[in-house]
Formats: sequence, structure tokens, C-alpha cells
Amino acid sequence: MSGTTPMVEAFESRRERLRAIAYRMLGSHSDAEDVVQEAWLRLSRQDAVTIHNLGGWLTTVVGRISLDVLRSRQARPEASYDERLPELVVTIDDGRAPEDEAVLADSVGLALLVVLESLRPNERLAFVLHDLFAVPFDEIGRILGKSADATKMLASRARRKVRATEQPAEGGPEQREVVRAFLAAARHGAFEELLRVLDPEVRLTVDSPGGTVVVIGATKVVAGARLAAGAARGRPVFVDGSPGVLSWDEDGSPLALLAFGVVDGRIVEIRALVDPAKLALLDLPDPE
Repeated sequence: MSGTTPMVEAFESRRERLRAIAYRMLGSHSDAEDVVQEAWLRLSRQDAVTIHNLGGWLTTVVGRISLDVLRSRQARPEASYDERLPELVVTIDDGRAPEDEAVLADSVGLALLVVLESLRPNERLAFVLHDLFAVPFDEIGRILGKSADATKMLASRARRKVRATEQPAEGGPEQREVVRAFLAAARHGAFEELLRVLDPEVRLTVDSPGGTVVVIGATKVVAGARLAAGAARGRPVFVDGSPGVLSWDEDGSPLALLAFGVVDGRIVEIRALVDPAKLALLDLPDPE
């Protein structure tokens, strides 16, 4: 995007909101950036005089593009767990809850992402736009091709699902205790204890130089728990507000970053980043 015109300025003034909407819809920073860029391309091809409410027009476009991405993921389930890690916010866990709103304002906890992933695309759109961004139901209905009343029902159903799994704040003492128990069990090879803290359908996503591998199921994750054992020698951190572990090589270069999502006292999501090239892109704390 080059040049400064009224249209460029108007779009840039709304970029952060659009990116936030797309991120909460898709749970992926890179996907959100792609959606926002596509929205700009569509705007640049549009006759500005035909747009009476630019903010509403852009929200509609971002919503529709995000909806298309979500529906394509349903056809390719593993695609929803692709490379989501390049822009994570990683901070040292000093024993206190992550309360810095400036640091965490752009993050969505892993547990909430897991819940949102369980919603149908239409439910997710209705919930995100209305409950998180206060978009009126009639506008959301136009995106979905449904009435405002039907859209209210979608949002209500999504809200019930989210509330049914609401937990204490990400990174709270309960979540961190579960993660500590998992890492200790992995370090000592305590098979039964590992199974106790893992959800039966836990999802492990490993981002390595060879690509992204997804493993689903507690017994399969336990089989690869040596990865967690190595990370147990690292330092506790918060990853987008969720409990995690960061370990370094002997030369001080980052070796592995693990982030955990905990729901109902069990780990439902583990993301492991062991790709040195991607680790190098992150703004990571230094080793002690």
C-alpha cells in the first residue's frame, strides 16, 4: 500500500480493528493479516462514492472473507492448525498473573481459541462480531444472509457454548499448576500422571523445520512427551497470556517454545515451536 490519499488514511485508521476481528475469527495472526490485505485490495477496486459507511463496509468484507476461511478449514481440518506462531507475545512468568493489558490486549488465550474452534463458522462470526465488537445483529445478518432474529439465535447458542467452558483467566495459578504437573510427569516418565492431566482429545501441534505435525489424543501425545521433558528444563513464560515454557540451547539461542491451553483442569492444547528460523523471528526473553 503506497501513497497517502483519503481512502488510504481511512483504511489505515481502521486497520487495527479489522485485524483484531479477523484474528478473533481465525485465531491466526498470519491469516488475519492476509484477510486485512484482501480487504484493502477489494476496497482499492471499489468506487469510494458508492460506500456510504466505510467502517461497516470493511467489517462486512472482513467478516465474509473470514467466514470463507473458516468454511474451507472444515473441509481441511488440519489446515486450521497451521503456522500460527510468528507473532506470539512471550513474557517471563514471574509467579504473578499476566495483568499487563497493553501486552495482552491483542492476544486470545489458547483455551478460548479451543472453544471458538468448536463453534460452527456462522456461530463464531455472530459471537465474535456482536459480543466482542458490538456489531449490530442486522449487519451481521447481512453478512450471513440471515434475519436479525436468526443471527441473535446463533450468537446466543455460541455464547452458551463459550460460557459452558469459561475458566479463570489464562495463566492463572490453576492453569499453571496443571502445566507444572505435566512437565514434572514428563521429566520422570510418569505415564499415568501424564494421562491424568491431559484431555483425552488433547491436540499437540509441533512446528519444526520439516513442517507442522498435528497429533490428537492423550496416548499419542504421551508417546512424544520427551519433547516436553526437554522443555521442562527451560523457564516458565506466558505465551499470549497462556502458561508456557521456553528453553535455550547451550549457546543461548532459543531451542523450544511450548504453549498450553487448559480447560477444566486438563490440558486440551499444546503448541510446540522448535523451528529455529521461526523462533528467531520472535521477541523472546533472554536466558538467565
